[in-house]
Amino acid sequence: MRDVCTYVNVILNLLPMNMLKRKMYGILLLLSVITINSCSTDNDIVMESVTEEITNQEEETETEEESTTGEESNPEEEPIPDEMSCTNPLDYVFNEKDGLVLVEFENAVFTEDWNLKTDGSSYSGAGYMVWEGQQYLSNPGNGTATFMIEIDNPGTYHFIWFSAVKTGTSGTDHNDTWLRFNDADDYYAENNQGTSTVYPRDTEKTPNPEGASKDGWFKVYRSGNDLDFKWQSSTFDNNAHNIYVDFDSPRIYIMEVSARSTGHGIDKFILFNNSVTKADAIANTELSGINCN
Repeated sequence: MRDVCTYVNVILNLLPMNMLKRKMYGILLLLSVITINSCSTDNDIVMESVTEEITNQEEETETEEESTTGEESNPEEEPIPDEMSCTNPLDYVFNEKDGLVLVEFENAVFTEDWNLKTDGSSYSGAGYMVWEGQQYLSNPGNGTATFMIEIDNPGTYHFIWFSAVKTGTSGTDHNDTWLRFNDADDYYAENNQGTSTVYPRDTEKTPNPEGASKDGWFKVYRSGNDLDFKWQSSTFDNNAHNIYVDFDSPRIYIMEVSARSTGHGIDKFILFNNSVTKADAIANTELSGINCN
């Protein structure tokens, strides 16, 4: 029996403590010591070593569990998407998707006498913008706001905005605002029949529309005595021509708006290519995504 005890003692003493990395090893060693507890007084030393190692293993296990629990309760934060991190409308880039762009007009930086209004119930979003300063009937470039639009699907896009007459009772007054796409590959207007095409003045392209136009700007109006918000954007006096823009490559383009008539309110606008019908574009309510410039 003494030979067996001596052998076990030797094995226990030779076993390096750094191998006992788990509680189970400590428990097994403890059971071995209990079995041979009468072998030698050296067992008391081994018992103390094993007990101490078990205690250390329990503390390490508890520390690991606490560390793991801490990691689970404080997971790494997900990165914030670009569109959620944009706080300044000056940095907004509106993304075309599947041939369509839909933007709330108030999502830009407006200066001077542009004001956000919320009367009525026909608008969407936070409200609509209305020019309440002096009229600039033949002088574009005042009270200018810009929109950056990223086109992924190049082509020809039809432009329409949702606007209303907010001053007076006439559908032919206070019903227009200047519009320009100065860096587009082409910017023009056509009649419904497609038999007439006109270009803004001062672009070295002709013919030009009847009525106001200057420095690449179209006067863009809505007509009719139904003064509330509706989808319509035309140029050319008494001969309505629709607005079109050619984007020949995928990139960011700049759309500019300039004050013209006092009391013209604009709620939102759309751009859509020939893969989208006008009816579907107008019925769409999904706003374009926003990236930060």
